[in-house]
Amino acid sequence: MTRVLTLRELNRATLARQLLLERKRLAPTAVIERLVGMQAQWPPAPYVGLWTRTTGFRRESLERALVRGAIVKATVMRQTLHLVTRRDYGLLRAALSESHYPDQTGEARRVAASVRELAEARPLTTREALAHLEQVHGLTGFEAERAWRGARVQAHVLPHHESAFWATSPARRYIAAAEPEPIDSLDARVEVVWRYLAAFGPASVRDVAAWSLMRQREVVPAFERLEQLRRFHDEQGRELFDVPRGPLPPADTPAPVRFLPHWDNVLLSFADRTRVLPDEYRKTVIRNNGFVAPTFLVDGFVAGEWEVKDGRVRVEPYAPLPRATRREVEDEARRLEAFVA
Repeated sequence: MTRVLTLRELNRATLARQLLLERKRLAPTAVIERLVGMQAQWPPAPYVGLWTRTTGFRRESLERALVRGAIVKATVMRQTLHLVTRRDYGLLRAALSESHYPDQTGEARRVAASVRELAEARPLTTREALAHLEQVHGLTGFEAERAWRGARVQAHVLPHHESAFWATSPARRYIAAAEPEPIDSLDARVEVVWRYLAAFGPASVRDVAAWSLMRQREVVPAFERLEQLRRFHDEQGRELFDVPRGPLPPADTPAPVRFLPHWDNVLLSFADRTRVLPDEYRKTVIRNNGFVAPTFLVDGFVAGEWEVKDGRVRVEPYAPLPRATRREVEDEARRLEAFVA
């Protein structure tokens, strides 16, 4: 009989794999590869995400990895900006290459070579790219913007590494990255599904689709190639899959207070987000315009949000906290304050 995992068991499994039960002394490249990327629309987000998951993290260590190209900023899962390792960039682009993202439109493919040639000459701004598309390809307005958005992904034209610095310049520039080695798209999806389960499992086919924004018909063949997966069910009867030795801590494993940045992966990587984000807070945290609030976890679940104001980290619990818990939240807030200062 297939084992049923409770919500708290799934929560603890996710926290363990996301380095949110215990901080580890790991380099940024190791963490980012383990998590299969870190969301990066808000430049400081990966820095806070690394700080909350590791010991001894310094901003300079991530920036050095960006400068030497070990980590790149790229549009990958869910058509959003992530920091990923150089190797994973090629793997993810191959896995997502059949997903009807904007880079796969005929217009994007038609102008991609031209856009890459332009970016190979020097760092490129959006204004310069749109002017080029109008002059050379006759594209204007929304058509030009859509073609540029897709073509730069198709042509491996990535945001300049300085756009991922903690104190980044407001000017957005793009550069031509080295083109990754070709990988069979199904082989890539098989590896990506395995890596996702190691980082987020146990999880369902729908969870993988929600995390990646691939269609289920692309995800299912990858699951069919993975013969060693463990199988479980959740309390709603949904089938879950997992890698053979993925950690499954007991439901009563203590979970320390942790602060998460805007758009942290752990909030966005499941079809059913209740394993970390209680449903009553979902619309408060994830808003209609795509904004995802910076939050903090108490006992493994989102319990409130935070902001930096006048150099101080201020917390807003969504419900009253016991006195001892409030002290733990405030102690962690002071540590975060020292990091962001």
